[in-house]
Amino acid sequence: MRLIYVMLLVLSLTTAAVQAKTLLILGDSLSAGYGLSQQQSWVYLLQQKLDHQDSGWTLVNASISGETSGGGLARLPALLKQHQPDYVLIELGANDGLRGFPIPQLESNLNAMVEQIKQQNSQAVLMQIRIPPNYGPRYTTQFTNLYAKVAEAQQIVLWPFFMETIALKQQWMQADGLHPNLEAQPVIADLMQPLVLQLK
Repeated sequence: MRLIYVMLLVLSLTTAAVQAKTLLILGDSLSAGYGLSQQQSWVYLLQQKLDHQDSGWTLVNASISGETSGGGLARLPALLKQHQPDYVLIELGANDGLRGFPIPQLESNLNAMVEQIKQQNSQAVLMQIRIPPNYGPRYTTQFTNLYAKVAEAQQIVLWPFFMETIALKQQWMQADGLHPNLEAQPVIADLMQPLVLQLK
């Protein structure tokens, strides 16, 4: 009887270990919790929700305010080596767009990040990013369409931009009109939860 119990315990622990997954979030101020404490950010709140479900997911937030796709590309190798994530969410490009960086440069950086992730036997997830129409319809359209283009070419998942929901309501935005405020963070966590749980 004791042997059976030990075997069941080992099987249970092994199953739990197999189900454990790590998602590295490589983003900018939208995921870094700009203007808020880490405990107030949507990433922290989402981790709490996932823990409550015993989902086995661990979120590693490697987001930095002001980060560009070039900065993310430069930091990615060390992050992959350190955390060895199962998945990497790329939530970058907004700062490239706001600074008017060339679209081909952003495309090259996104593709290079995805390739690095694949080479480490991880899976890349790309988030659709949108920017205000500051630079005219041509640039804005090219910018928006780029994400579906990269996702299709790389055969990776493209997640919807959570700010599309948040930015529509002024009460969820900080005074700068660019960043989600404290009240928006649990809403973003709710939006992101089913997307994470859909990952296999």
